[in-house]
Amino acid sequence: MGQSSLEQKTGSSVRNLLFVPMYNCERQIPRVIEQLADVPPGFISEMIVVDNRSPDGGVAAAKAALGRFPDVPAKVMVNDGNYGLGGSHKVAFNYAIEHGFDNVIVLHGDDQGAIADLLPFFEPFRNSDADCLLGARFMKGARLQNYSLFRTFGNYVFNTLFSVAGGQKLYDLGSGLNLYRVKSLTKVDYLRNANDLTFNYYMILNTLAAGWKLRFFPISWREDDQVSNVKLFKQARRTLGLVLQFMVQRQHFLGTDHSGKPDRQYPSTVVYQQPAGQTR
Repeated sequence: MGQSSLEQKTGSSVRNLLFVPMYNCERQIPRVIEQLADVPPGFISEMIVVDNRSPDGGVAAAKAALGRFPDVPAKVMVNDGNYGLGGSHKVAFNYAIEHGFDNVIVLHGDDQGAIADLLPFFEPFRNSDADCLLGARFMKGARLQNYSLFRTFGNYVFNTLFSVAGGQKLYDLGSGLNLYRVKSLTKVDYLRNANDLTFNYYMILNTLAAGWKLRFFPISWREDDQVSNVKLFKQARRTLGLVLQFMVQRQHFLGTDHSGKPDRQYPSTVVYQQPAGQTR
């Protein structure tokens, strides 16, 4: 069978790191890892699953699932402390920079997004001057399954507020499928971002302030057996507070370390590693 155009163009010339953050995803992580079957050989140079000290059996489930893809270089890493979702991003971004990757793809371990949605947009992104490619649940072409109308309305409201604050139309503030150009990550202080679930909100405001060129693409999004860690009203108040602070006290916002972790250290321990039989 001949190579696909994506396969021919990417091959091994671009080094993509696939980063999967995980917390209490024992049931979902095998399905996320199975998505490796949906990408062409050469597209994923390495995969890291970063577990934020889950009390369930997610680590064991990830190891077993990765064993079905022995040709993919992969690691399962456990954070040495409770860093939150944002802290896990910092572990992965640091790893991508230190190991010389070109791009880092974020695919959440709760199996709500599909990496296949990103593939048609990769080549246009690669040949552009954009700094990131962000999955959007609320733009034309996106598909939502079992997502409440209340939460959809809330997202549209906050997308509008952040768009006004950032001076650019934003279609999503933080889905579970994003791609960042690693050389762009070296030019922003992402370690200042909050370590909790608001990490992406800080990230999008800081990157807009830094002059990043953001690109969005429509994704499919579903809620089946996932357990949400978001307390809606508390999260909404926090989100409103941070965007208002950005609008009113922009320089103070940008100059503040919101992480609550002044040592800026995010060590993580590799608990499983598999070399590649051949590069996928």
